[in-house]
Amino acid sequence: MTSRTSVRAGALAAALGAVVLIPAVAATPAAAATAPTVSCTSAKAGLADKLKKDITAALANRKGSVAIGLYDRSTKTTCTLRATTSYDSASTVKVTVLATLLWDAKKHNRYLTDREASLAKAMITKSDNSATSTLWKQLGMTRIKGFLSAAGMTRTVPGANGYWGLTQENVTDEQKLLKLVTARNSVLSDNSRAYIRKLMNQVVSSQRWGTPAGAPSTVTVHVKNGWLQRATHGWRVHSLGTFDGGGHDYMMSVLTQDNSTMSYGVTTIQNVARAVHKDLAPTTSAVARYTPTSTPSEARVAVPPRG
Repeated sequence: MTSRTSVRAGALAAALGAVVLIPAVAATPAAAATAPTVSCTSAKAGLADKLKKDITAALANRKGSVAIGLYDRSTKTTCTLRATTSYDSASTVKVTVLATLLWDAKKHNRYLTDREASLAKAMITKSDNSATSTLWKQLGMTRIKGFLSAAGMTRTVPGANGYWGLTQENVTDEQKLLKLVTARNSVLSDNSRAYIRKLMNQVVSSQRWGTPAGAPSTVTVHVKNGWLQRATHGWRVHSLGTFDGGGHDYMMSVLTQDNSTMSYGVTTIQNVARAVHKDLAPTTSAVARYTPTSTPSEARVAVPPRG
């Protein structure tokens, strides 16, 4: 098993070659005035304005960089913030890894092997890094880039040299992925989509924070989170979620960085999530808020060493 020292050394080596597009931190009132704002559209009268107001309020006085993608099929509602800003993916890329595996299997008209299914389950439900590294290496850059192209995820850049945790992603592409996972399309088969959602619904309780916060009991929750601390831009804390049932069908991607702690990033995401759930599916909340009390081991190895 690789030591923490070698993992950190590997992360540093990857960082030297990684390109991260980070918006400048506002240092003056003039700079703050040009900061991006939440943008929403909706076919339902009044909903766009309400979401914009409530999401903006949820972000009030929160430090760090936050990107948001929201889409609700039932009301044709879309909200975005920093839609094309890139972030280190950490473990949210694991949904892309699973989708690539299933896409490639479909191309070759085969089922997953028992070994692949075991690795996939560990990767999504427990965020197992070793399983992810194994599948990432098995797939290779050609297949991974092939899936990204088929999915229209044109601004997602896979982490080089085995550093899947440094994949560059943005909420525009993550929302494209979640749309593929939640509705019939030519990229992923119906069975593949159902399989991805099944695993995202079985994520262990300690990792079901983030976008599920405030979700009503009337919807089924599917989630995958990512968290990673680096010397620059502090903690990256992300959450992808899809929610369906009770007449609702919506998905949310929230990416953050420059967080002082993991818990701070989780709180920022959950503030946004509660506002969204309240506006899209107003009912009694059934999902408890989760606040991490210790540093998860994943944070130390989300960027695996080469090999």
